[in-house]
Amino acid sequence: MTRYAILSIIILILVTSCRNESSNISRQPNIVILFIDDMGYADLSCYGNQLIRTPNIDKLAENGLTYTNFYVNSPICSPSRVALHTGNYPIRYRIHSYIASSKANNRRDMADFLDPESSTIAKTLKKNGYKTGHFGKWHMGGGRDLGDVPYPSEYGFDETLVGFEGIGNRVLTPGHGLSNASSKLGKGKIVWTEKFNTTHVYIDSALSFISKCSNAPFYVNLFPNDVHDPHQPDSLSVIKFKNITKNPYEQKFLAVLDELDHQIGRFMHGLDSMGKLDNTIVIFTSDNGPTDWPSYYDINEYPENYDARTYPPGSTGPYFGRKWSLYEGGIRMPFIISWPGHIEPGNTDQQTVMSAIDIYPSLCSLLGINYPDNLDGEDLSNSFFGTAKERNNPVFWEYGSCKGGSIEPGNEDFISPNLAIREGRWKLLIDADSTNAQLYDLINDPGERENISGSNPDIARDMANKILKWRRSMPVMIGEKRDQ
Repeated sequence: MTRYAILSIIILILVTSCRNESSNISRQPNIVILFIDDMGYADLSCYGNQLIRTPNIDKLAENGLTYTNFYVNSPICSPSRVALHTGNYPIRYRIHSYIASSKANNRRDMADFLDPESSTIAKTLKKNGYKTGHFGKWHMGGGRDLGDVPYPSEYGFDETLVGFEGIGNRVLTPGHGLSNASSKLGKGKIVWTEKFNTTHVYIDSALSFISKCSNAPFYVNLFPNDVHDPHQPDSLSVIKFKNITKNPYEQKFLAVLDELDHQIGRFMHGLDSMGKLDNTIVIFTSDNGPTDWPSYYDINEYPENYDARTYPPGSTGPYFGRKWSLYEGGIRMPFIISWPGHIEPGNTDQQTVMSAIDIYPSLCSLLGINYPDNLDGEDLSNSFFGTAKERNNPVFWEYGSCKGGSIEPGNEDFISPNLAIREGRWKLLIDADSTNAQLYDLINDPGERENISGSNPDIARDMANKILKWRRSMPVMIGEKRDQ
């Protein structure tokens, strides 16, 4: 055989190998994570909403698997998002509350942004051939006076369109103070539009990005923020909800929820029209429980002659507490995952205790992709296929250790101890100084009504030791009182 013939064979082998590698990459499933802002556990009709239907999101549940024991890792936005992206507890990065101005962050011993050297799911997937995009709320650095922060691209994203709490290309709202502050930072192209239209813009941008991913799988974050108050629907869309509730705040909330459901339906139809839906893993959840500002409980804030009971919009169903609380209503969220032809549709997992830090390792394991071995999250991907999975470790939470550094619920009953741990059926809440211990059996008492720490001292003591040891392994914060 001549030297040229041998060279031709080598070239043919290399070309074939490259084609096979490209083919394998293109056959990897696409991934979409829908992370809603401030949606409560029971805001979806498939999770118990009795006021309106959410048919498009319900269809995701019908075509996929729902979980009843899914948790986010904080009852507030920034740390909840950090946990999802990094697979680690957010306090490791000194992000324990919402990222605000540089002055406020310094006062609360908060980082101004997530460390760009952190491992993220986007970086890992991009390294493995995925095209990556983020469309919607960011809130991991940027906005207010924070212009000198990393761009979202530094965390692994090829294309992004964020809101006023981020930099780079973004969508801002006219007449909104924080949007005006964001616009002065520059650093990206700005689209001005009313809040009720922002999800439409994000979805158009996401679909445009996906349409360009013809030769590679895609990973897309779609993070709408219209369910976050103030709720600002199109004025005409509110009319049909006036016969459903007398609460004017709830009317607006239902209007934006209804429109969100419509937009998600439009997104799913777009995936289907491009022939992408059958090979796409879709995950749907929320970043924390529904709003609980004090004004919602103040009758003076309601319209004249308002005769209904005052309460904030959004539902936690059977669970106690709301946003800014470590009780279940602040951290237990709806969770839906679908993957046509792989995940059996219409089932519910009522046993697996999963949290947002588990999504990173679980998805990578599902894809056969290596991920960092030092993540706090666990691989629970087997549970996607109908086999309930028991955790190796408890889930831990911290919120409010830095006194004066966190927002508290408007309903004082919802103000929780600043640490929590879930292990099996048991949940313990306790302050970092070892006081105010509360133990609940979530199987028999999912609403956390009866503190049984006194009648179960061994369990309470063991769980308290675990959560306090965990907290001591994390950074100390300004003004924190902890048991040494």
